Amino acid sequence: MSTLILHHENCLRHDTGLRHVERPERVSAVLNSVREIEGTELLPAPRAKLEQLTLVHPADYWEQLLEAEPGDGEDRGIIALDADTFMSPGSIDATLRGSGAACFAIEQIEAGKARNAFCAVRPPGHHALATIPMGFCLLNHVAVAARYAIERGFAERVAILDFDVHHGNGTQGIFEESPEVMFVSSHQMPLYPGSGYPSETGVGNIVNMPLSPGDGGAAFRAAWSRQGLPAVERFQPDLVLVSAGFDAHTLDPLGQLQLEDDDYAWVTREIRSLADSACGGKLVSLLEGGYDLDALASASAAHVRALTQ
Repeated sequence: MSTLILHHENCLRHDTGLRHVERPERVSAVLNSVREIEGTELLPAPRAKLEQLTLVHPADYWEQLLEAEPGDGEDRGIIALDADTFMSPGSIDATLRGSGAACFAIEQIEAGKARNAFCAVRPPGHHALATIPMGFCLLNHVAVAARYAIERGFAERVAILDFDVHHGNGTQGIFEESPEVMFVSSHQMPLYPGSGYPSETGVGNIVNMPLSPGDGGAAFRAAWSRQGLPAVERFQPDLVLVSAGFDAHTLDPLGQLQLEDDDYAWVTREIRSLADSACGGKLVSLLEGGYDLDALASASAAHVRALTQ
């Protein structure tokens, strides 16, 4: 079986403006680096259905997003939801493809049609709370996927592993009182959004591993080896989801961690091995951050190659 790569060209229609770091070229760089990797299959990401979204996001929140999206007519433009988060014509379809990709990937893996999957989508999702868009994110794709897997009976316990340089505050906020979902995160601190302290443990299902500015692969690997991966192994998930942010890379402009491509390959191999032993390899990875195009391309390629091995 192959590693699915899920994408849709409409993810490029989400326009954040000329100087915004979360730009369409990010996904183009990722796709150019991963689409020819042996053992992968590229498929179009479908749109998420309303009944999938509302497992996490209330219907009235979704209606607010629909109303906020600018039209394609003479008033076409970009609107700000906060200082960092924008919408344009096409944003709704793009973000639906993100959640839809993750849910479809789970279905394909459950049907025995794929080994695992990587969703090359944008905008990212892990900062979005149930009723608040923030941090470039409109919908929390990994949260929708986790709830969908549980609702459909594909899993009773889901582990979400997040190695983005920024703490996934939205994912933590959605699941901090849900013992059936474990959230494990390595991230830089101090840094946006200001959450992710080790003392934030939810109902025993949250593991935060903050790293200091300047930390590199040794500190990153130690955190996951000594704390993050053992916690997930004890949890024994039926499905592993990954918020794959590549902005902890040494070249990324938004953080001060010093990870290299080899560190992303290492953590991916470790996560894949854990998924193999805990849940028959059921693993879906979703693109989150990563804002230097060259670093994003090479790190995501390292990630996908490790998924295929």
